[in-house]
Amino acid sequence: MRKKLLLLFGMLFFLGVYVTSAQEIPNEPQSAADSGTLEYRFVPSIAEQIRTGTFIPAQAIPEDKLIGQPRMRHTNKVVPGKGSRGPDVLAELQKNAPQRQMRGLSNSFVSTSTGVATPSDPTGAVGADFYIAAWNISFQIYNKDGTPAAPAAAPGTLFGGENIGDQIALYDAAIDRYIITQFSSSPNGFHIAISQTNDPVNGGWHVYLSSGFTTGAFPDYTKFSIWSDGYYVTSNITGGNGQVWALERDKMITGDPTASYQAFFLPGISTSGFYSPQAFNVSDGNLPAAGDATIVYMQDDAWAGVANDHLKLWNLDIDWVTPANSTMSAATEIPVTPFIGVFDGGDFSNLQQPSGPDIDAIQATIMNQAQFRKFGTHNSVVFNFVVDTDPGAGELAAVRWYEMRQTADGQPWTIYQEGTYNAPDGRHAWNASMAMDSNGNIGMGYSSMSNTESVSSRFTGRFATDPLNVMTGLEGLISLSTGNSGSLRYADYSHLTVDSDDTFWFVNEVFTPTRSNIVGVFTVDPPLPDDVGVSSIDAPTGGVLTSTEQITVSIRNFGTNPQSNIPVSYTIDAGTPVNEVFAGPLNGGETASYTFTQTADLSIDNQTYTITASTNLAGDGNTSNDSVTVNVTNALSYCEPSSNCSFNDGVTLFQLGTIDHVSPTNCGADTDGYIDSRGVMTDLDRATGFNVYTGNLQVGWGGDEASIFIDYNDDGDFEDAGELVLDGVGSPISPANSDYAFSITIPTDANLGMHVMRVRGWDPAFPAAGSLNNPCDNLTYGRTEDFTVNIIDTSLSTADFTLDGSEFEIITKPNNQFEIQLTTPYTDKLSVSVYNMLGQTVAFNNISKGNDGKYSYELDMSYAATGVYLVKLGRGRVHAVGRILVK
Repeated sequence: MRKKLLLLFGMLFFLGVYVTSAQEIPNEPQSAADSGTLEYRFVPSIAEQIRTGTFIPAQAIPEDKLIGQPRMRHTNKVVPGKGSRGPDVLAELQKNAPQRQMRGLSNSFVSTSTGVATPSDPTGAVGADFYIAAWNISFQIYNKDGTPAAPAAAPGTLFGGENIGDQIALYDAAIDRYIITQFSSSPNGFHIAISQTNDPVNGGWHVYLSSGFTTGAFPDYTKFSIWSDGYYVTSNITGGNGQVWALERDKMITGDPTASYQAFFLPGISTSGFYSPQAFNVSDGNLPAAGDATIVYMQDDAWAGVANDHLKLWNLDIDWVTPANSTMSAATEIPVTPFIGVFDGGDFSNLQQPSGPDIDAIQATIMNQAQFRKFGTHNSVVFNFVVDTDPGAGELAAVRWYEMRQTADGQPWTIYQEGTYNAPDGRHAWNASMAMDSNGNIGMGYSSMSNTESVSSRFTGRFATDPLNVMTGLEGLISLSTGNSGSLRYADYSHLTVDSDDTFWFVNEVFTPTRSNIVGVFTVDPPLPDDVGVSSIDAPTGGVLTSTEQITVSIRNFGTNPQSNIPVSYTIDAGTPVNEVFAGPLNGGETASYTFTQTADLSIDNQTYTITASTNLAGDGNTSNDSVTVNVTNALSYCEPSSNCSFNDGVTLFQLGTIDHVSPTNCGADTDGYIDSRGVMTDLDRATGFNVYTGNLQVGWGGDEASIFIDYNDDGDFEDAGELVLDGVGSPISPANSDYAFSITIPTDANLGMHVMRVRGWDPAFPAAGSLNNPCDNLTYGRTEDFTVNIIDTSLSTADFTLDGSEFEIITKPNNQFEIQLTTPYTDKLSVSVYNMLGQTVAFNNISKGNDGKYSYELDMSYAATGVYLVKLGRGRVHAVGRILVK
C-alpha cells in the first residue's frame, strides 16, 4: 500500500538532510585494498561444552531486539519519476505459463525453538547428516527428521561470548563440514566457525574471530559464499577497507592459524546507499576450478547514475601466496528485461498486511543466495530479487529470477533464462531463495501475503525440460501465519539449500502467531500415482475458541490417479484420533475442503492446542506429506456487552495514531451494540516525551459520553489500575457528529507488544442497564468497540533528536533540482521522505551528517510530475515538513 501522509495541525519545522555516497571506485581492475592474517581459536564441541558447563544456551531476547531496530541503512538514491514504467513483460509470460503438478511437501518443522528477535534473519543449511539452523540471535543443530540433535545455542558459545546477531548457516559439501558466521562490532568485522569434523555436535570448531578479520566499518547485512579457493563475503558497508572479502578456505578448514584474508572494492558499482551483492555459492560438492569467483548485483534505472536496468558481474582472482597479484575485475554490464524495483521511493515500509504496519519488501537486494552448480555441458547460477509488477499507483511484489550459464569454468556468463514470478490469487511474492538440483530442476521458496491473508511460506519450481523463463510448478504451501507483524521489519532474508538427494530445504519467517521460522522440505519431481495428504488446517486459526470447534482441512491429491473414500483423522494434543472418511472424488492435482463431523473442545482460555490432521490412504506412495500440524491458541475471551445503538449512540468516529475509523451507523437494537475491530491497529510509544497522544472522536447523539480502556496486562479484562485511560463520565459531547479532542498518556512502563483497546460511548440519561466505566456492563443506549494498540518504545532504538539550535535552508536550483541543508548539533542518522499530494512516497533515504557539519541532500525532481511535494524529515516521532514546487 502506498503511504498516506497524515497532516496534523501543529507547528511545522523545516529541515534538510545529507546522503553519504558509497565510495566511488573507477570501473577498472583493482588490487587488494587490504590483507592480513586471521585470528584463530579452537573451540570445543557443543557436547563437550555441555558436559563441562561452558555451553552458552540461547539467551532471552533483549527488549530492543524483540521490538526491532528501525532500518536506518542508507538506501539507493531514487530519482522520482525516473526509471522503467509499464507492465512487466515477463510477468505477463508467467501469467500464461502452463502449470504442472509437483510432488508435495515431504517434511516441515519449526526451527526457532527459543525467542526470536525482530527481524528473525532465517537461515539454515542441510548437510549429509544434519540440518543447522540459525536465527537472530541463536542457532541449533537438528537431525534430518527435524528433531533436535543439540540444544539451541547462543552464538557466543562459539564466538567468545559475543551475541550480536545476523548469523549465517552454511554447509561445505565438498568436505562435509558445517559453518556458522556472525558479524561483530568489537572490532568491526566477522566471526566464522567451521566444524572440525562432519559431526557438528560432537566435533570441535575451528573459529576465526573479528579481531583478526576487521573491516574498518560496521559490516551490515553480511552474506557468505563457498567457492573452490576461498570463502567469500559481501556486505552493505561504507567507509571500510572493502566491499568483498576473500578468506583462505584451504587453511581454515584444517584450523591453520596462518590463514589469511584479502579485501577488495567493487569498481564501477552504482549505489548511494544500501546495496547487497552476492558472490556465487557452490551448492553441492562439485567445485569449479580455482579463481574467477563471481559477484553479482542488480542496477535499477530508477537510481541516480543508472541509465538502464542491468546486472553487473565482477570476477575475483586470488593469489594467496602473493596478494599483490590478486585482482578484482572491472564490472561487466549485462542488459536485462526492464523491471520496476523501487517500492515507496526506497522506503522500508511497503507491503500491506491484514492488520498492522506495512512490512519490508527487501528491495535493492540480491536475495540469499546466488547458487552455482556444475553440469556436464555448462555451469549454471540462479538468483533473484524483488520487483513491483503493478505499473500503477498500487504495489504487487513479485520475484524477478535468473539462470545464467557459462560453457566452462572461467568463461563469460550470459543470461540463459529470466522470469518474473507472481503468486496466485493476487498475492505478493517476495523474500525468495532458490537453487538447482542435480537434474537442472529449479526449486524456489518465497514469502506471500495480501491485505486479506497473512504472511505465508510457499514454494514453486520448474523442471529442466519446461519452457524457459517461467515457473511451471503449482504453488505449494509450507505454513500460513496465524498472526501479523507488529513491526515493519520482516525476515531480512530467507534461505534455501539443496541436499545430495535433490531435496530442497527452505527456511522462512512466519507468525504463528508470534514471529518464528519454519523449514519446509520439497522436491521438484513428477507426482506419484497414489499420493494424497492434508495440505493445510484451515479452521480454527485461533482467536476466541469454544467447546464445539469445527475442524476444517484442505485435502490435496498430490498424485495422478483419482481418489475416493479417503480416510482422514485429527488429534488434539496427540490424544485419541477422530477418524472419518472424505468421500471425494478427488482428481489428480485437485484440492478439496473437508469439515469433520466431530467437533473439538478448545475452550480453555489462553490454552495452546496442537492439532494434527492426516490422511491414511491405503497404498499411498508418499506418506511424508500425509499430515499437517498447527498450534492454535484460544485467545482470552473479552466480554461483549450489548446496547441499543439504533439511534446512533456512542462513538461513531475514532482517530488515534494511525487509526482513522468510522463505526457502523444505526448498528442495531438491544442485542447488538458490540463491534469487534481488533484488526484495526496503531503503534503507541511509551518513551518519555513521546507518550502523550491527542486523538479525536465523534458521537452520534448529542450529549453522549465516551471512555477508553487498554488491557495492558492482557488478562482479558480492563479493570486493573491504569487501564481506564480516558474517563469520559461527566464530560458530555455535543453536538452530535462534531469533533471532540481527547488526550491519553501511555505509561512509560507499559508492557510492549499488542493489547486490546476498548472504546465505549453511552447516553448518560439512561443509566439503568449499566455504567460506562464498567467495561463489561450492558448499556441502554450506546456502543462498545474493540481495537488493537501496539506499544513500542523508540527510546530503545533511537537517539534523542530535537530541532533545537537548528538552521534550515532549501535552495531551489535550475531544472527542478533542490538542495536541502540543515546545520544542527545532532550527529546521528536522519530520514527524509518526499510525498506527492496523494500521500504517495516518491523518494526516501536515510542520511548522515557531512564532514562540513551539515546535513545536505541533493534532490533531483527533474523527472517528476509538476506540482507541490512535501518533504518530511527527522527521526522517531520528531519530524519536520516543508514544501517544494516542481515546475
